[in-house]
Amino acid sequence: MRKKVTYLLLSGALFSLVSCSNKQSGNQQGQQQQAMPFPVSTIDTRDITIYNEYPTSLEGTLNSAVRAKASGYITEVLVDEGQKVRKGQPLFKLETESLDQEAKAAQANLNVLEVEVNKLIPLVEEGIVSEVQLETARANYERAKANLGAVSTSIGFATVKSPADGRIGSINFREGSLISPQEATPLTRITKTDEVYAFFTMNERDYLNFIQTTEGETLDDKVKKFPKVKLKLSNGMIYEEEGVIETVSGQVDPSTGTVSFRAKFPNPKRILSSGNSGKILIPTIYEDVLVAPATASFEQQGKVYMYRVDSDNNAISTVVEVMDREGNIIVIASGIEKGDKFVAQGVGKLRNNTPIVPQEVALDSIINSFEKAFK
Repeated sequence: MRKKVTYLLLSGALFSLVSCSNKQSGNQQGQQQQAMPFPVSTIDTRDITIYNEYPTSLEGTLNSAVRAKASGYITEVLVDEGQKVRKGQPLFKLETESLDQEAKAAQANLNVLEVEVNKLIPLVEEGIVSEVQLETARANYERAKANLGAVSTSIGFATVKSPADGRIGSINFREGSLISPQEATPLTRITKTDEVYAFFTMNERDYLNFIQTTEGETLDDKVKKFPKVKLKLSNGMIYEEEGVIETVSGQVDPSTGTVSFRAKFPNPKRILSSGNSGKILIPTIYEDVLVAPATASFEQQGKVYMYRVDSDNNAISTVVEVMDREGNIIVIASGIEKGDKFVAQGVGKLRNNTPIVPQEVALDSIINSFEKAFK
């Protein structure tokens, strides 16, 4: 009877051991089944140029409003929009009929007063009339002469001339329009767009970063060493000519918190014109820095994470410091080292210490679509 009990106990123990062994084996198989394939790449360094964008407005190096100096109806428009003109070239003619009548009257009055002065001179010499009478006549003559000059000048103003060499902009008034010097809208504008100014602003933080990372002791030295800039047009295309930053205000506007800049671009094909808008692209060059696709990162509670893959093929959540970014490329300052493996895509499906099946992918194949950022 005692042997039978012992046998039963041994049998139960063996069954329990086998059951536990099978359960552990089943758990391991379950874990292996849970390990999913993920693209994995190796972190490496690159030289990269990242462009920061700033909205800009364009204006020709000359943008002069043409206004009338006299009131009247336009009788002739002597130029057309886009036409190249020289300084002093007639652009508009105003009617002068009333002015011509005033000029004739002023000339007639001047002639009468001149006769009177000439008549009084010998009478004064003979002592017949006083010197005061002659001086009064001469004063009247000078006033009449000045009046004639003013009318003649107004007649001259009836021909509106170009204030500078350049091209005609939009013509806002045509024949028959009544205009005056007080008119808010100019007759047209003379523009010069062989070169074009691009005006833009930076916030205070960007300005300080830009200035402090540019070589030079003084602001003038730094301006001379600013990198060349690009221009993204309103249609998204990059303008073919590079520009240079010529001026910087160096003062923060208290109402906007920004600093003003002016760049200049050559415009040999006249693609750019006054009034165009776009974005200035200012380069920041990084040499031998760690780069990764932004798809490999995620944010949580204000921190940026990546999944580093350890020697046991576990995805380890790792905090990284991102120094800059360009499109889908991030520049990493710390948190991961050259040669470390990381999960390149699908990080939203992972949790810390999750086992994975690595699928090796070359770093360049991931970021080739963003090749424009690299030198």
